[in-house]
Amino acid sequence: MHILVLASDYTLYTDELLKINPSLQLIAGDKPSDLIDAGKNCSIWLGDPHLVAELLRFGVKPKWIQSTWAGITPLMADDLSYDCILTRAVGVFGQLMAEYLLTYFLAHERQLIERIDYQKEGKWYDRQPGTLKGRQIMIVGAGEIGCCVAQMLVPFGVNLIGITNTPRSISPFHQCGTLEDLPRFLETADYVVNLLPNTSQTQNIWNATLFARMKPTAIFINAGRGSAVVDTDLITSLEQKQLAGAVIDVCRTEPLPSDHPFWRTQGLLLTSHSAAPSLAHAIVELFYDNLNRFCNNLTMRGRVDFDRGY
Repeated sequence: MHILVLASDYTLYTDELLKINPSLQLIAGDKPSDLIDAGKNCSIWLGDPHLVAELLRFGVKPKWIQSTWAGITPLMADDLSYDCILTRAVGVFGQLMAEYLLTYFLAHERQLIERIDYQKEGKWYDRQPGTLKGRQIMIVGAGEIGCCVAQMLVPFGVNLIGITNTPRSISPFHQCGTLEDLPRFLETADYVVNLLPNTSQTQNIWNATLFARMKPTAIFINAGRGSAVVDTDLITSLEQKQLAGAVIDVCRTEPLPSDHPFWRTQGLLLTSHSAAPSLAHAIVELFYDNLNRFCNNLTMRGRVDFDRGY
């Protein structure tokens, strides 16, 4: 069985795959134009969505594609069509996302940036820090990753609010709602975390109207998709002190151009798409599990529903 590995860090993936099964026949690279013939000879692909999409445009089609990312936006382009299985990365990002969010929750409560600024000026910072206990944290997009984040936040004594696509109760959230409930729920949240996927319903959802519903002491964190935020509206909300701050991990264009106003917006911290990286060993474990499922005609983890877009 020949497997094509098409990724920026393809050697990391091939090394991990051969540790699991040295007999695997792998063809790997990071340039789609060099792998057209290999793509024709491999019915199974493991790859970065933007590179896989480029290879698909050469008219090459496998039986199954395993994405190395949770997001598969490049593969949802209008000029691409599918008669194959597509699976996205699931079950590998929850703890990474929780660690990322905790970093900035605690940095805010402990006034880390302010203390660094005071230290640079040789000043003693004597203001009392805050605590996460009792804070209301809203996770907008309480799917697999969001639920894992919520579970890891339980020991901190926070009040967890979840936003899902359908009405239902989910442990450990104290309350759940849908996007229709979002404006009302925003009024009491101390931290608002966007983890929504990129769909037609979620594009530009974070606009001036929603930011105006948030508390002036609230922190907005976008670790979902850059397309969800109206950049100019977020900047205006921060400048007018409608929000206490924002942490932006994902942007509409990446890397973010040097002339983008986000770089200079007071109260906005950029984290350069580092929230939940695709670690090779975890992706390969998922891929190998799905490979066994594929070969045995079993339900595959993270299979994409093309109608929903995720």
